[in-house]
Amino acid sequence: MTTLFYISLILAPMALLFTAFLAIKNKAQGRNVKKPLKVNLAVFAVLAVLISVLCINAFADNGETASSPEAAATETDQTADDNSKGLGLLAAGLVTGLAGIGGGIAVAAGAPAAIAATAENPKSFGKSIIFVALGESIALYGVVISILILNKF
Repeated sequence: MTTLFYISLILAPMALLFTAFLAIKNKAQGRNVKKPLKVNLAVFAVLAVLISVLCINAFADNGETASSPEAAATETDQTADDNSKGLGLLAAGLVTGLAGIGGGIAVAAGAPAAIAATAENPKSFGKSIIFVALGESIALYGVVISILILNKF
């Protein structure tokens, strides 16, 4: 299983670079670039899932067996603790990342509108900045939730 993991670590960047090369080649020839970029995103998504699954499988099983029932119970408890800590770290990362993406989208939509409104009427600056701050607060909520998750461990 670990050899498959290491092979995928080598093939993943090669596949991404190849699809990026195809996109650059199509751009230079004046063809549509959207299809190679969609393929590149699909390859990236498949490889990310593949590497994460192989990483979990390769490093979760260490191949050791317990000789007594007490040792087996202790090992099972420690494995459960390690798995819950790993899932907690994964959850904290997902919360922070997704909240950051959502906050970025909100600010990307709100900030230009706030600038335009302020350019037309300088008195609307206070109202406009509130909407931009609301978009930024989404990311801060995600960070607070991830800190709460990390404090559980």
